[in-house]
Amino acid sequence: MGLCKLTVSLTEDKSSIPSKVSRRCKVFRLAARSMASLLAVSSVLLSGARSAGATTVSADQARITQIEQRIAAQGALVQRIVASYDATQAKATSLAKQLTVARVQLTADQKAEAVAMVRLRRIALYAYESGGGVSPTLSLFATSNINVMMIRSEYIDIAGGNINGAINTYRMDQRRTESTAALLRKEQAQTQAVLVQLTRQRQAVQAAIATDESILEHVKGNLQAILAADAAKQAAEQRAAEQQLARQKAQQAAAAAAHQSALPSTSSPPSSTPPPSSTPPPSSTPPPSSTPPPSISPTPGTYVNPLRAINALSPERIDQGVDYSGYGPIYAIGDGIVLNTVNAGWPGGTFITYRLTDGPASGLVVYAAEDIYPMVQVGQTVTPNTVLGTVYEGPDGIETGWADPSGLGYTMAHDYGQFNGSNSTAFGYNFSQLLQSLGAPGGILQNNPPTGSLPPGWPTW
Repeated sequence: MGLCKLTVSLTEDKSSIPSKVSRRCKVFRLAARSMASLLAVSSVLLSGARSAGATTVSADQARITQIEQRIAAQGALVQRIVASYDATQAKATSLAKQLTVARVQLTADQKAEAVAMVRLRRIALYAYESGGGVSPTLSLFATSNINVMMIRSEYIDIAGGNINGAINTYRMDQRRTESTAALLRKEQAQTQAVLVQLTRQRQAVQAAIATDESILEHVKGNLQAILAADAAKQAAEQRAAEQQLARQKAQQAAAAAAHQSALPSTSSPPSSTPPPSSTPPPSSTPPPSSTPPPSISPTPGTYVNPLRAINALSPERIDQGVDYSGYGPIYAIGDGIVLNTVNAGWPGGTFITYRLTDGPASGLVVYAAEDIYPMVQVGQTVTPNTVLGTVYEGPDGIETGWADPSGLGYTMAHDYGQFNGSNSTAFGYNFSQLLQSLGAPGGILQNNPPTGSLPPGWPTW
């Protein structure tokens, strides 16, 4: 029985306990208050360290979100530029076709005019040979003989007038076609200039996207390094605080035992409550065990129960993943690569993720979060015999399930909008079924059926 519980029992029966036991109770109460003070100080120190790390992590996460939003906006701009380019290119193609038609029409007009000129020359020749009169147009082809120019010929005059009208018509058509062609060429030049401008804009935006993507990768790498360093620092601080607490408890217990042995013995009856042991009680958050659990030899490509060595394992609710309580080592389900170990947004600050590299869920990302001491590092290769961390009896328990591809702190249930804070999700239920197929107890559904559905091709168990 712990010191606090012993103090309560002694206080309840104080009226019937001799004075020696009352003095002993006072010593235990003092020891309990000292240990409570130490626990509070340790908690404040750890909270301050986590807050400092969380500030840096939150800043990098905010920057990642900002860059991703900017890349999305730039991508939308590229799509608009491409749409404008396609529309302008279609217009340029249409203008080219119209210009070709105009050129064909101009060629036809020029041929018709040539035919009319041939006919006109024939009439002029006929007038010259027959001595008839000529029209002003035909006079261009006549000789300079005044006598010939004055000879009458009504037929020739009429014929010449008809040819003049035809030639004028052909020339008007030709001028109109040339004017249309000139306008088309001008509009075509403007369209080509717009195409060049759109091409430059698209190249500029694509270059900006490439730059932002490079910055994004750098920030993500920096964030992972910060999270890894913060995890190692937190684990070291936590172990130091627990060791100090254990030493303080041992000193308090030794002092209480020494004081008890120094008291004079009396013939009073012994208390029904056993005296406290000189060995300090275990901490509620024990440090990781230095003795590795026994290994197994799974068939390649198969998965193994990751909760097989957790003591007092008790399933709790299904939400984004599956919640459990207990203490002891938690393993990887199968072969994979560690992507992350901490995230300040989760209770306890632990968010271990690894991408499976074998088996039916190869390529998917698994997470184990909350009251766990991480024992792996980012980039480390894991197998079903790898201990990801040590589960301790903290206030939140643990949660395990499917993380999103980034592995930095989000779940698949979050990405698909399935979780509202207190409900069971399709992704959480799917992971619970996987654990049950491996021999672990399944979680408890909060709502049936669970919220949402799995994407096409997602493995089932």
